[in-house]
Amino acid sequence: MSSIVSDEVRQFAAQAGGWWDPNGPEAMLHKLNPVRLKYIRDQIDQHWQCDECKRTPLEGKTALDVGCGAGLLTEPLARLGAKVTGLDAAPELIAVAREHAAGQGLEIDYRASEFEALQGQFDLITCMEVIEHVADPEAFVKALAKRLAPGGLLVMSTPNATAMSKLMMITIGEGTGRIPRGTHDFEKFVAPERLRMLLADAGLKCLDVEGIAWSPTRGLHLSDDVRLNYLVAAVCA
Repeated sequence: MSSIVSDEVRQFAAQAGGWWDPNGPEAMLHKLNPVRLKYIRDQIDQHWQCDECKRTPLEGKTALDVGCGAGLLTEPLARLGAKVTGLDAAPELIAVAREHAAGQGLEIDYRASEFEALQGQFDLITCMEVIEHVADPEAFVKALAKRLAPGGLLVMSTPNATAMSKLMMITIGEGTGRIPRGTHDFEKFVAPERLRMLLADAGLKCLDVEGIAWSPTRGLHLSDDVRLNYLVAAVCA
């Protein structure tokens, strides 16, 4: 079965032209990206016992960015030294991603394809804000597990299924235009407890859950508060 929901793909493809504009339709992703990267780097350093000062901790490793969009996270993974594959269902986004990476002198294997068609395994898999957009979350997580190499690391993020996330991301975020209208469906948001269960059912062990919170003084930041959004790190059980 395909994880692709056509309406979801069209929703994101429509933003392709402004994806790399920090003040454009995906401005919120630009604000989220440094927070995600900090968490990913911390998990990389812990998992592979890397020197936290090393600039290329993923040297010699493969990485897969699932639902990569136009490459906001994919490019930093390449700069961390990984041989990176970026996968997205929207050809329009992959075209923008390829053009931008070429302009940065980065070699990234970008593919416009459904996830289930992908072959091979990867040392690091990132999947940011994707599970709440797929057709079957259970099957999707199992597919992620199949692509994770032995000893590998999976990092995911998603909005929590709480009243706060609905208020901040849909009522306020989409209502004020800070997030493109129609981006989220609250009924598809995934609570941490459910994601832990999905990971376990797929043969993965959840190592860590950390929230992404917002405050007027700090903006978006890592936190123990998971009510808005959260990240998880998992490995093969």
